[in-house]
Amino acid sequence: MSSKEKPTLGGTRIKTRKRNITAPLDPAAFADAVVQIYLDNAGDLELIAKSIESSDLNFSRYGDTFFEVIFTGGRTQPGTIKADEGDKHSYSVLDCEATREAILPSVLYIQKVLRRRPFLIKNLENVMRRFLQCLELFKENNDKKKLAIFTALTFSQKLSGLPPETIFQPLLKDNLADKGLVLPFITDFFKEYLKDSNIDDLIALLKKGKMDDNMLEFFPTAKRSAKGFSDHFMKEGLVSLVEYNQKKIFDVKMKEMKTTLKTKIEKEADISEVIDQMKQQVSEAKMPDIEVIRLLWDVLMDAVQWSGKNQQQNANAALRQVKTWAELLNAFCTNGKLELELIYKVQIQCYEDAKLMKLFPEIIRSLYEQDVLAEDTILLWFRKGSNPKGRQTFVKSLEPFVKWLDEAEEEE
Repeated sequence: MSSKEKPTLGGTRIKTRKRNITAPLDPAAFADAVVQIYLDNAGDLELIAKSIESSDLNFSRYGDTFFEVIFTGGRTQPGTIKADEGDKHSYSVLDCEATREAILPSVLYIQKVLRRRPFLIKNLENVMRRFLQCLELFKENNDKKKLAIFTALTFSQKLSGLPPETIFQPLLKDNLADKGLVLPFITDFFKEYLKDSNIDDLIALLKKGKMDDNMLEFFPTAKRSAKGFSDHFMKEGLVSLVEYNQKKIFDVKMKEMKTTLKTKIEKEADISEVIDQMKQQVSEAKMPDIEVIRLLWDVLMDAVQWSGKNQQQNANAALRQVKTWAELLNAFCTNGKLELELIYKVQIQCYEDAKLMKLFPEIIRSLYEQDVLAEDTILLWFRKGSNPKGRQTFVKSLEPFVKWLDEAEEEE
């Protein structure tokens, strides 16, 4: 038997693991407290902001509820805009008139709150997205307009951190668009936003929200067309938006035409076939004649196989291209104005591209020999029609050719 004394637990404290005990959520009590602040200050947003600042309310747990109270006057049922039980106040955004002057103070008040509690921006995002998803639950058209004005002002006043890509995603759902809910909302939004900002700001916002390529999705499915877009927004006075969309469509068609033409040139397709196809595309796109000339020259030069620093090879390649496709240029250079535009285009490209700088007189002479440019057009450019870019250099380089033209005319 061992004579050692056995250990005992006497006098030893056993430590228990501490657990985080979280109080149960009580959004109703929070909402009632915020409503009471509104009522105590009779809707004066300056006083309300001060009271909110000095309160010990738990905004980190009830941020969504806070913005529900601001917008609707009380707490809403989960996932909807329907009022829940509890106290209400009559100073909310929905209780205002559907005007900028009435709603802007609430947006500026939110801006002030966010400066002190920037973490609440996520809650504002949650509530705005939910309201947009529930557009059909706003029974009054005026309420939808208030939401549109409020949304526009939150972006035009640049509330820091509000992401347009998540706010606007609900608007791209066909079920809302087909019910005719999205188009009136987005129209009111555009009108209000453009009071503070220009069209470039609006387009930048739409790009951030990944909506600039999807604007037809604001329309009911049966009405999605370029004409429908132009007719609607022109009627609403949003001319700058219509012009932007028309330019975008035009740019897309230009890109398609360039790609098609370059492929045809690289494959050395039949010129008459290329001319017919180009005329059809130009007609469908309603492309101005001057833009056609610019496009043709750009594509012809892009399709040249340039050879690094070998100036002679580059010259031969460029002149070969002009000679090969002169018939294509001739088909669209149908008057002196368009011929002059072609010379301008050649001049600018030769000015901006070092490897072409010395080729200007040779290109002009080749275009003359292929009957693309008339003598009168060349003389007009030489005497008073040249572009300022590199004018002296190019005029001087063309002097021998112009002198030859003058002498040939005298001989005749």
